[in-house]
Amino acid sequence: MKNLPVLLIACVFPLLTRAEFKAGFAERDITPELGMEVPGGYGKVYAKRIHDPCKARAAVFDDGKLRVALVGLDTLGVPRTLVLEVRKLVQERCGITAVMIGASHSHSSGPLNGVMPGEFDAASPLVQELAYNQTICVDPKYLANSRTAIVEAIVAADAARVVATAGFGSGREETVAANRRVRMKNGLSFSHPGKGNPDSVQYAGPTDPQVGVIGAWDADGKLLGCVVNFSCHATANGPWISANWIAYMEQAIQGYYGKDTRVVFLQGACGDVTQVDNLDPRANPDGDEWSQLVGGRVGAEAVKVLLGMSQTRVNDVPIDAKSKTLTIPRRVPAPERVTAALELAKQDQKTAGPDWVWAKETLMLDAILAREPKVEAEVQAIQVGPVVCVSNPAEYFCQFGLEIKAGSGFPMTFPVELANGCVGYVPTEEAFGEHGGGYETRLTAYSNLEITAGSQLRDTGIALARQMKPAPLPQRPLAPPFVKGSEWQYGNQPPQLK
Repeated sequence: MKNLPVLLIACVFPLLTRAEFKAGFAERDITPELGMEVPGGYGKVYAKRIHDPCKARAAVFDDGKLRVALVGLDTLGVPRTLVLEVRKLVQERCGITAVMIGASHSHSSGPLNGVMPGEFDAASPLVQELAYNQTICVDPKYLANSRTAIVEAIVAADAARVVATAGFGSGREETVAANRRVRMKNGLSFSHPGKGNPDSVQYAGPTDPQVGVIGAWDADGKLLGCVVNFSCHATANGPWISANWIAYMEQAIQGYYGKDTRVVFLQGACGDVTQVDNLDPRANPDGDEWSQLVGGRVGAEAVKVLLGMSQTRVNDVPIDAKSKTLTIPRRVPAPERVTAALELAKQDQKTAGPDWVWAKETLMLDAILAREPKVEAEVQAIQVGPVVCVSNPAEYFCQFGLEIKAGSGFPMTFPVELANGCVGYVPTEEAFGEHGGGYETRLTAYSNLEITAGSQLRDTGIALARQMKPAPLPQRPLAPPFVKGSEWQYGNQPPQLK
């Protein structure tokens, strides 16, 4: 190259050195055993039937300079300790250092979220009883199996990498999700006030109907897999183990592209958004029908978006990753509340009434504060071309997700909640004000961060995204310039009346 003109070298060198984009996908089974606990409530529930498998799904993207892994779990949440263990093992086995692990928040999944083994061993006998015997607990065997499965899925996806083209796009599904918090006539906001409630006035927050999609195709034009981002609680389930509506979303996509197409789902900001529309007077579908409706429609929209990428797939896909870990204080219950909770929790739950649960949660939180008054909360941003995935470890109110999208500076933004840890509900500051309310704002062992936590997570995510250079969203090529006489000769005819 030494004899080439300098200008020609400057033009050619980037083309010679640019690595080809590669993508790989894999999945592993994380279906719990019958008899294991099913998370999602404030008490014990056990798995009696398996409806469909739960999975750990992984995508690895590689631009020749950096590899990143995006993982979607069919679980309620993911413990922070598990994330750190998985990352260490993945780095040792295949060298990937940027790993985002997000939970779908399936309320019909396995015991990966709740009281951790040994977490309350230093607490009083009463609190140990409340935590270990009256609250959902993480199963040590399931925790270990999930760790192995997640690592294997990432390593397998990395090994499956092939030269690929990527497509990016979004659609809208506006019929399957609603904000469950409703402003009432008394000025407060209630969670799920019920259909037909005469005191309901209006929704207390927004929804996000965007269905974001990243697709990756191999050299033969076969869809390897896709990443889908949508905001809706995974609570459209029956009394069984299931990936929830995400299973039907996957079926809809695989129904068109084939069973070996891998679908990685990253849950959007849906801390106050579910499939239940409290202001819709019509009856809700039953169990599995509801799950089919949500998943089928989201999956169908994803298929439409993927089909629209046929002319916009690219191989120049810059990858980047950044993260920042915040330390956020917990809110502290008033001493008199703790005293009252102690008296109530000693009573029989059936006779004490619904406030017994809040008493239990207050005492557990009091024990948590004694050892951990602040929480580690990681915010991560992973770029895939024109898309940035911005994570948080919360059940994050939808408004924050919309604000991250508006502020990221990227053509497309995927807010990813319940990722890289779990810190419970994080509502907006407005939800704690005079017109706020709903059980998401209650102070519990699960949800207890200071009320500015949501804004801190939002601002950090936007700042990380702003440190990256977004790729442009690929556009369909323009048609060639019109040439006179090239019009369709059978179509350029005048009307004929006789």
